[in-house]
Amino acid sequence: MLRRTLLTAAAMLALGTSGALAQAGGKPMKITLNFLAAAPNAGFMMAKQMGLYEKAGINLTIEEGKGSGTTAQMVATGQTDVGFADAPAAMQLRTKGAPVKIIAPVLQTNGFAIIALEESGIASPKDLVGKKLAVQPGTAQTTLLDAILASNGIDKGKVDVINIDPGAFVGALLEKKVDAILGGADFHSVQIRERGFKVRDLFYRDVGVPTVGLSIIARDDRIKADAELYRKFIEASLQGWDAARKNPDAAADAVVAQFPSVKKAQVLAQFDVVNKLLCAPGAASLGKVPEKNWSVSFDLLTQYLGLPKDKPITDYYTTELLPASAPACS
Repeated sequence: MLRRTLLTAAAMLALGTSGALAQAGGKPMKITLNFLAAAPNAGFMMAKQMGLYEKAGINLTIEEGKGSGTTAQMVATGQTDVGFADAPAAMQLRTKGAPVKIIAPVLQTNGFAIIALEESGIASPKDLVGKKLAVQPGTAQTTLLDAILASNGIDKGKVDVINIDPGAFVGALLEKKVDAILGGADFHSVQIRERGFKVRDLFYRDVGVPTVGLSIIARDDRIKADAELYRKFIEASLQGWDAARKNPDAAADAVVAQFPSVKKAQVLAQFDVVNKLLCAPGAASLGKVPEKNWSVSFDLLTQYLGLPKDKPITDYYTTELLPASAPACS
């Protein structure tokens, strides 16, 4: 009788706790994005707008980031529960002892590009020799510059690499203070075209660096402490991304609703690129990159960025938290 009473009390307590969490919007979690709110990270805003996180028992806070490298460091130091960062940036940080792991690649190929005005005459990476190239420290694009140059047989000393503040990045190109920038075709190029300029994008994936792109990352210890929470987060996020790719207009509205300073037209323009990156050739579902893509990324990073070979590529990511019924790529 006493045992039954205790069990009943325990059940009521569990229900009460569950109800309290539901009323509070769920367990608090914070995700730090790779950069400013835009189409490349719109799936998270879409999922939140649809109530998918709340349904999963998560009260999610979404904050903008300052580059994939910085976001990965924030995850490593415990300043955020989840990060959205370029895979190579997270992998490189892990080699330095940071307990950061990729748990769900969202953009299965990167959208990075060498961006130049058409009138510059820059049509290939080799045209950068003797030119001024602007970069933003801490971004994944900058981290991969050495791989671009090495893949194309370019001596880095023959390219004038200039660090520029994010706020002056696009302006430096338009004012012709630099000849090219390293940025995102889904972000910087869109801004430039909106201003009436003709742009040439040299995609990293087309000039020797087709690495895995923006991914959901988290600390090892936090994953271990509550793997179910992260499974629910990933499942809700992928559902949000599936909805976003099918209805970019609604996704753009979700971004603007949560980050009012963003222009809807710009987000919609970015989706032209983003939707091409969500699934790599041969991928069956969102969030799961074909093994060969991981192998290519690993080879590039070990060859050009000094990623050690003492650990297998599987040390950097896990597929154990992916939902069995992830949205199909087709």
